[in-house]
Amino acid sequence: MTTSADGQPIDLAIIGGTGVYALAELADVETIEQETRYGQPSGPVRVGTLAGRRVAFLARHGEGHGVPPHRINYRANLAALQQAGARRVLALNTVGGIGAGYPPGALGCPDQLIDYTWGRISTLCEEPGTEVLHVDFGEPYTAALRRELLEAARRAGVPVADGGCYGATQGPRLETKAEIARMRRDGCDLVGMTGMPEAGLARELGLEYACLAIVANWAAGAGPDPDEAITLDEVLANVASATGRVSRIVQALLAG
Repeated sequence: MTTSADGQPIDLAIIGGTGVYALAELADVETIEQETRYGQPSGPVRVGTLAGRRVAFLARHGEGHGVPPHRINYRANLAALQQAGARRVLALNTVGGIGAGYPPGALGCPDQLIDYTWGRISTLCEEPGTEVLHVDFGEPYTAALRRELLEAARRAGVPVADGGCYGATQGPRLETKAEIARMRRDGCDLVGMTGMPEAGLARELGLEYACLAIVANWAAGAGPDPDEAITLDEVLANVASATGRVSRIVQALLAG
């Protein structure tokens, strides 16, 4: 286990997605603002105590949700957490549900993903002269951390769908019905805008990484009413309703 700047161990890093800009339960918080070798992260790293463990938190879009998905410096975000002493990363991703088992309000722990994004810096090998990394990415999420997360959810009494495929789209616009229909044919159960390149970069950095997906809405055309429009109010309300369950899972995960 590595340590933070104050010498205390960091047990877990959490990246918050849309609607999750802080951890209210985090106590004795210190703020780390630092440049990384890849530039500035989306915001400060907040390090504090939760369930008796040291936890680092970073808001993926910035604490004021000012960074759109395609402009996030994913490399800097992960490097900042690593520099703070983190080795395990739990990504909270706000997503749309495609599969029937992922209705609004559900939580899921995907085990596969498909990358539909483009134009993003997606590797540590971007700069000339850097080592070329060919990491194994057949299983994009760390199996051991996924097991721990699912077991923590079981102990906390919180239902979490085990498995499924996360489709990462470019954003920031939402998808068309035809795009979601294609993703369903491709085997996607969830759709979000930030799952990649984050997961691939975590693998290149040697970080353990798992996703806890918060289903905020039906993807376009996927729900019982295929003509129902998606609103930001709906998204934020469903994320807010899930925060208590997410907190219980995180605390159970930290309790081990």
